[in-house]
Formats: sequence, C-alpha cells, structure tokens
Amino acid sequence: MTPAIAALLLAGVSQAAPLPQPAPPPAQVGEAPAASPPAATPRGRPRNARGDTLEHFNRRMFATQQGFDRRLFRPAAMGYKHVVPQPVRSGIRNVFSNLGEPIVFLNYLLQLKPGKAAETLARFMFNSTLGIGGLVDVAKLPAIKLPHRPNGFGNTLALYGVKPGPYIFLPFVGPSTLRDLLGGQADGLVLPLAVGSPFDRLEYQAPRAVLTGLDTRAEADDDLRALFAGAVDPYATLRSVYLQNRVAEIQRLRGTRAKAAGGELDDPLADPASGATVPASDAPELSDPLADPAATSSPTATPAPSAPDSAPELADPLTDPAAPQANPRTPNPPSTPLP
Repeated sequence: MTPAIAALLLAGVSQAAPLPQPAPPPAQVGEAPAASPPAATPRGRPRNARGDTLEHFNRRMFATQQGFDRRLFRPAAMGYKHVVPQPVRSGIRNVFSNLGEPIVFLNYLLQLKPGKAAETLARFMFNSTLGIGGLVDVAKLPAIKLPHRPNGFGNTLALYGVKPGPYIFLPFVGPSTLRDLLGGQADGLVLPLAVGSPFDRLEYQAPRAVLTGLDTRAEADDDLRALFAGAVDPYATLRSVYLQNRVAEIQRLRGTRAKAAGGELDDPLADPASGATVPASDAPELSDPLADPAATSSPTATPAPSAPDSAPELADPLTDPAAPQANPRTPNPPSTPLP
C-alpha cells in the first residue's frame, strides 16, 4: 500500500459519518446521572534538553549517521587502516595538519596571543623544511618541543564572548554548535581565498575530505566503541562529552581552569599520589561500608584505643565471670594465721 493510498484511507475513515451509538439507559428516579469519563489529554512532545533546542532534528540526523557509519563508513575506515601502512597514514595526516597551521597562526593573532602565533609559525617552518613538506612532524621532537595546538575561528568567537548557540548534529560533520559550525566554515575558506589554487579546486578538496575522514574515523574507533558500549542514550552521551570538552578548551584558551557545577569537568583519573588535594565525597557508594553511620567523622585521625591487658578469648574458660577478678599485677596479700 502506497503512502498516498494510506493517507486517503485514513482521511476517508476520519471523515466518515459516525456509527449510531446506543442510547444510554434512562436514569432512575432519585439517582444522580453517571459522570462522563474525563477526556484524554493529548500527549505533548518531550521537552528538549538545555542548550539543545533542535534535539528532535538532531536525533534524526544522529540515527541517520549511525546507520551510514554501521553499513559503510566504519567498514571503509577500518579497511583503510588495515590496507594502508601506518607510516603512510601518519605522513598523510601530518601533511594536512601542517597545511592547517597558517589558520592556527591567524587565529592566535586575532586572539592577541603573539607568543603562541610565533610558536605556530616556527612549527610550520620546521615541518615544511626539515619535515619534507610536513610528512614528518619534526617540530614535536624533544629537541624542538613545538607540538600542534588546534585553534580556529570558533575559539576566536568564543574568546570574544560569542555564545555557542544551539547544539547541532549533522551527518559527515558530527557534533557541533552554531558558533563552531560557522567558525569551521570560516576556517575552510582561508586557504581557498588567500592562496587560491590548488586549495580552491575540487581535485584537492575531495581527496582531502575522504582521506582525513577515513583516518579520523579509524583512529577514533576504539574511543567511540568505549563511549557507546555502556551508554543508555548514545546521542545524549556524545552531546555531553562534546559540550564539556568544548567548555574545557575555551577555558584553557582564556587561561582559566574549567569548573562546572558538580565537578563533571574534573579529571576522574587524576593520580592521588601527585600531591593534588582530592575533595572528600559524600556519596554513599564511596564511603567506608564498615563505618558507623551514627559516628561523627573528624578530619583528624583518631588514635587507636590501647589493647587490653588480656584478650577475652585467652581468659580461663572455667573462671566464674561473676567472681571478682584479681589484678595479676598486684601481689597477693599475706594470709593471716588462724587462731
């Protein structure tokens, strides 16, 4: 049955004359009329999560992306990982990353961070010359110590106070916000507008999109499987992780530590031996299961009580517990002779 025929049938049913209903029995004298059942209230759409005003649309796009990833994208990415040797994949990744360093440099200038801009420019020069056009990332070696720092117009807009806007999930783009989506489009226009060929040609942009997409998906496979393995709602889990990471990145860019309510941005894997103070938790699952809940906890350690002179289990089992106990440390008094 086609959708059009089904729609016509539903319309005909809804517009058909209602069947005659049997008349209710007459009410008895002195009997109150039966109350009519309450009308069913229409069930409204569930409310969207905070910051996700497009949640209904985003969930549909996420389901579409999951189906495409399961049937085509992940198999192709894993095949790319198994067929192409790791040094070749690293070289391709380094070349495209090196071509993005001028965009990082420009954004550091717009953010009024000349030191970071100079380091990015030096990294670009080292990798473009000693690294054979970026094939080898020599700038991250211990002798140079110039690692890659991701940056873009999304960070620049956030640094100047532009709000993230609604959360957006798009196929082939992934999780984003309105601000980051516009910033990413601006990043992609820098080289085509500033340099031109070959960055504005399809012969460059199509292989770049395919190779970077396959490589990114293959490298993130373990993380995605671990993220979604125990997730009750994979869409909400990915949204939460992305938004929290973006908050942390912006806070680091501003030079402040990310601190959100509830501490969900704190590092859960922090080394307790590193000297960092770990706040006490009042969660029952983290408390001592053998501690007396009626006892008042003290921040200082309470000295352990001294051990008794003799343990009860080592006492004489034939001794009358009601008889007075003689102090074994006091000598017995001399006995008085009988008259």
